[in-house]
Amino acid sequence: MPYEGEYAGYSPLRRIAESDRVKQLLGRSKTLDAKAVATSIVPLMAPDYNDDLPKFILAIDGSKAEVDVRTGYPGAKIGYCTVAAVLLDLHLMEILDQQRPADPVKFRETESASTIDAALPGSNVVTRRQVSARASFREELFDLFQNIIIDDEDKLPLIKTYEVLLARKPLGNPMTCPYSETNGCDAKIIIGAGCVECPKCKSPIYSTDALRIHERFNDLGSNGEAFGLVMQVWERILLIHLLQCFEKKGLLGHMNKLAFFLDGPLAVFGPPAWLSAAISSELKRVNAIVRSSMGNDLIILGIEKSGDFVAHFDEIDQTESAGESRFPQRSYLLLTDSYIKERIQKTTSQKRYGIDTYFGRKFFYKTKNGARLVATLPFLDDNQDTLDSEDISLYPQFSLECDLLDRLACSRYPNALTPIVSAHAQAAIPLQLGTKVLKQLAQALMAE
Repeated sequence: MPYEGEYAGYSPLRRIAESDRVKQLLGRSKTLDAKAVATSIVPLMAPDYNDDLPKFILAIDGSKAEVDVRTGYPGAKIGYCTVAAVLLDLHLMEILDQQRPADPVKFRETESASTIDAALPGSNVVTRRQVSARASFREELFDLFQNIIIDDEDKLPLIKTYEVLLARKPLGNPMTCPYSETNGCDAKIIIGAGCVECPKCKSPIYSTDALRIHERFNDLGSNGEAFGLVMQVWERILLIHLLQCFEKKGLLGHMNKLAFFLDGPLAVFGPPAWLSAAISSELKRVNAIVRSSMGNDLIILGIEKSGDFVAHFDEIDQTESAGESRFPQRSYLLLTDSYIKERIQKTTSQKRYGIDTYFGRKFFYKTKNGARLVATLPFLDDNQDTLDSEDISLYPQFSLECDLLDRLACSRYPNALTPIVSAHAQAAIPLQLGTKVLKQLAQALMAE
């Protein structure tokens, strides 16, 4: 590890890259002819959609930051997590588009936002009722789930939606007591709702312990991964929470007026990955009500901004002729299990790609203005829950969703969508200014 302010030169990089061991390792590695892959792909044209678009778009995105605080202990940190839900009035946007240049004041009226903001203990931050930073993190996470209320009318906390999903968790894999590292307790526990005692050490066990995020918590050092997992879980549970609120109010029959966009794939990664199957099951249940009420499916899309799939789409769309591309405008490629395993993430696993983490399947789409988008369609019934079929009729809202992607493609950033840009703007914590303000705020609150 370098000293602070010490930077590596280029000679070690050159030495490593040119070493015989590196060359031998690369020589033993499997390669893929990217050009052959690209030329064998046959994108399909998206079906036309000639009906009304949803009136509203709800986009969900999150952000996190970790800052140093003074507690008297070295390396003390606090994590901030925020998740924003932005509601866009697509109908009003279309009216203003016809009156260009649009009045900026009226255009701002097309967007309204609400956020979930929270602070969580990081390394070496121990709350007064706890004996370690990890136990403090677990307690605060549980309390936050109890305190987050989205709808002021029915006062339903986020913990209720989470515990509905927790009830769908398989019971065959009990968890070791979270206090095993501090008191040696080796009890195996099936986590249920609420807060109970460990049957052996009598320490508090929280329903949110089933997420096992605390297993990625570091008592010393950064906890960016743990805070990122909290943000990921909140984004996805918020989607289910909103749908359950609409169900409670009898509004599922009006879901043709609303489309949901989530930042990132429709998946849950890491220790909370069991949530993916629970979310998928709940989406299928809710969608069955929606389908019986209005004769069509929910409109939900996950949008990826980076990663292997985004890089692959960019690569296969390129040709040797400048200005030409392989994907025509309004064309798509529905990704299958075999395509992903052979051309994107090489594996011989017999398990379906993403079966433990995804509650949807990916597709590539090039909009009418040329934006390349990697999106995920949710599994809304058992027939859709496949990566083998290329029959797009399995997904009855696909033509509408492609039309939405055309309509919402954003020119401010390459391959971007307006709802995701808006949600990120509400959730994003500026790297320098934001962390400075949060650090000062943390210090002030701790002083009080």
